[in-house]
Formats: sequence, C-alpha cells, structure tokens
Amino acid sequence: MAGNVTSLFRGTAAHSPSMAALTREGGDGTGPVDFCIPCNPYFPTPAMFEELAGRLRDIITYYPSGADTITSELCGLLRLPPQCVAMGNGSTELITWIDHLLVRESLAVPVPTFGRWTDQPMETGKRVDMFPLQEVSGFALDLAQYAEFIRSRRTRVAVVCNPNNPDGGYLTRRQVVQFMDAMADLDLVVIDESFLEFADAEAEPSVVQEAMLRPNVIVLRSLGKNFGLHGIRFGYLVANPALAGRIRSMLPKWNLNSFAEHVVFMLKEHGTEYAQSLAQVRRDRLEMASHLSALPGLTVYPSQGNFLFVRLPVGAEGTVVRDRMLTEHRILVRECGNKIGSSSRFLRLVVRPQVDVRRLVSGLEQVLYGSGRGAAVPEPGTGTDYSSGTAAVDRLVSETNGAGLRLTAAGPAPAAGTGMPLPAAVAPAGGGMPMPAAAQPMPAPTPQPAFPAPVPAPPFVSVPAPAAAAVPAAAPTPPGVPARGGLTAAQVRGMTAPAPAAGLTPAPATGWPNARSWPSAAGTGQAAG
Repeated sequence: MAGNVTSLFRGTAAHSPSMAALTREGGDGTGPVDFCIPCNPYFPTPAMFEELAGRLRDIITYYPSGADTITSELCGLLRLPPQCVAMGNGSTELITWIDHLLVRESLAVPVPTFGRWTDQPMETGKRVDMFPLQEVSGFALDLAQYAEFIRSRRTRVAVVCNPNNPDGGYLTRRQVVQFMDAMADLDLVVIDESFLEFADAEAEPSVVQEAMLRPNVIVLRSLGKNFGLHGIRFGYLVANPALAGRIRSMLPKWNLNSFAEHVVFMLKEHGTEYAQSLAQVRRDRLEMASHLSALPGLTVYPSQGNFLFVRLPVGAEGTVVRDRMLTEHRILVRECGNKIGSSSRFLRLVVRPQVDVRRLVSGLEQVLYGSGRGAAVPEPGTGTDYSSGTAAVDRLVSETNGAGLRLTAAGPAPAAGTGMPLPAAVAPAGGGMPMPAAAQPMPAPTPQPAFPAPVPAPPFVSVPAPAAAAVPAAAPTPPGVPARGGLTAAQVRGMTAPAPAAGLTPAPATGWPNARSWPSAAGTGQAAG
C-alpha cells in the first residue's frame, strides 16, 4: 500500500480519499482506523444497524417517498415548519444550489474552512473574498473584523461556519444573531451549523428560529455527521418560506434515497440514544485533547466540533506523518495542507472512543519521536524547516485574495486587521434579491465591539481583466470560468495547466423519538411536549 498512498491523496484535491478507495488499496478488505471523516461513532446503535440490514432488500429495491414526505417527518421530530426546510442529498447539494441561485457576484468566507465554501463559488466564476483566521489568535473568528472586511470588499454574501471546520472554533448564539442583524442589507447570510450538535458551550446555540424570521438568512444543518451516516448523504437547511421554497423547487423529485427515508422514520424511537451519543462524544473530546496535549511540541486548539485541530511539532511535515500513520499503523488522519488558509503543519483529528485514541497517540509517538532516521521531528541542530503543501496558495491568497489580480503600486492599502490587500478588480455591481434598507449601527455590547455600519467602500483600482477570462456581460459565467480575471479552484491549487500570477509557483496537490425525548433542532435541549 505504501507506494500508492501519495497518489491516493494527490488525486483528491481539497479532500481525502474515500474509505472505499483506502479499503481496496489495503488489500485485506478492511479499512484503517478512521480519525479523518468527522461523524458520530456512537450512532446509529447496533440495533438500528440490524434493523436496516434486515430491511436491506426492500430499501434498495423500491423508490423512496418524495422529499416532502421525508421532510415532513423530520420537521415533526425537530418542531420546525416544513415550509421553512429543504432537505438535500448531503450539505454539498444544498451548498451547490445556494451558489447557483443566490450568489450572484461575490461571497466572503473565513479560511481555513470547509472546502466547498471556497471551491464551489470559484468553480462558477464568483469572486471569493477569503478572510484569514490567524494562528496567533488560535484561529478565532472576530466577527467585527470580519464585518469590516465584508464592507471593504462590498461582498454580497457572507458565510459563517459555527463551529468551524477544521479548527472547531465556536461563536455564541448572541454573537451570531448580532452579526446577522448587522448584515441585514446583504443578499444572503449563511450560517453553517453542520457540527453544532456536538457543541456544549451553551444550552441553545442554534439560530434556526431567528433564520426563519429574516429575509436573507439560511442555516445549514447536517444529518450524516450527527447520525454517523456520511454514506447516506442527507442534510437540511432552514430559512424563511420564500428562501427555503426557492431551493426546494430546484431539487430533483427523488433527491433523497430510501436509506435516508428509513433512517428518518426510525429516529422517533431512538432520541434518547442519540442524545446519549452526543454527550459521549463531548466527553471523549476532552479526554482526547488531554492525551494529545501531552505529546511534546504538539498544539491542540480548543474545539466545539467532533474533531480537534492540532499543530505538529516544529520540523514535522504533515504529509509524511499522514502517510506513515496510514502505512505503518493503519490509522487515517486528515492532513490540512490542501485547505486554503492552512498548511501541512496541521492535522484535523476526529474524536473517537478512548481505545482508538490510545492507538492514535502511540502511533504519533513512534512517527514523531522515533529514534534516528525514523523520526518525523528532526533532532536538535538538524534544522526545523518543513515544506508546506500550500505555500504558494497561501501566498496567492494573501496577495490577490483569490481574485487572480495583483495590486498596482498605487493600489489601496490593506484593510485594517485583515492581513490581505483589497482587490484590484472593479467592485461588483451588486444586485441579487431585493433587500431591506441597510441596518443601522448597533450599540456595542460590552465587551464586544460594534459591527461597522454599511458605509461606502474605499476606492478601488481598476485593472483590466485578461482577455481569456472575459465573458459577455449579459450572460452568466459558465462553470469553471473565472469572473473578472479570477482563478478557478483548480488553478488556485496549482492543478491545471494555465500559468499562475506573475511571481507565484503552483502548489502541488498534497496529499428523533417522541417529543419529550427528542433533542431540539440544535440537538442540545429537549423539544417541547
């Protein structure tokens, strides 16, 4: 397997190889211990798996019910109005339709984050304004600075992932609601709560109730991650009836499969077990963080997700650690060098039961600190340099903000607190859905700073777009064609033939029960009886 490990990861762009591919490559029909794919290891219960296995013939033989039927059942469990919900074949399907229908020119997102929030809009020619999360602050997102960044770019759509993937950073419900209010004049605000059910920082962290009352907010929720069933591919969004209905009207008739239907209709009998599984993941997260923090030179960042973001000791190369953990210890870890805004010094490790964590820690000890030439961390005095799988991408983002256009000498100064220069391209004309009047400045709650009010953006320097990227103004930008001289996601990662911006080198690709026991829509409390 060792000879094929690098090629497996190189062919997956912004993600990791599938478990099926790794199992085939292993040769013995079994996959590695999975610390990569972030799903709940305690749900479904063994009894639920036995029930699914017993009904397998019918499940795969017959058509499922329509999405409306499955959505209605889920909404009955979560106490959500069906007209405010759209279920999709995984969050990626919903992100794709959000991009196609509601993102017209530009989207802002903090990085690093889930790759589809950067790649999907770039693949359809949108400008993606990437707000860099700083390692020095533990990758915490300052919403006031992010709002200022959005205003300076005149971005029309904003995304917040809470908790964020891969670092697990968390924002309180109050902070998120204040941000949504401050961004009331944008075309759209998306709050991605795909991992929120694993959070325990506050009793009711979700903003789904507020989203249903606002004209421009969508909350995205996961089912596969929470229920430990990534392979089924199901998730949902919550928004006001007009927004949710617009997405729902575009989805295929049978976009949800029979496995999704059977699981959703099983949930009403298993709410207690589901709540217990979430509580166990939260306990395991604390234990796992404690064990990893004891490894010399390893930094573990605070997380409210079902994963931990760790920085390897100085001198350790993440791709080497990843490959050796897989080939020598049959443990799959997520090396984050192909995440924009991260580098190969970082791993994301999924929370698992303690028996697996002990195996992980033992493997890391051998790979990182093994004697002599077998150690991934060099001996003192031998140098501490390491090669980042995304060094050129980091440089590209910092110099062009993913727009593919470099500032001229007379260009504007970097926006305060953002670490990236303003784009040199002409500001977008805006457009999109009719929005209410811009929100007024809000008084700042102590000690939170006030969000910036909608103000005129700084002057932009007009730079002609390359002729090859020009498209007729009246026509939509075709998929994969960059807007206004920008780069596609593949070009950003250095995986296509076109030459990069001057002076930059392409980065190689590196690797729900009865009402009294079923959790609320946020998965933390109890639904009202």
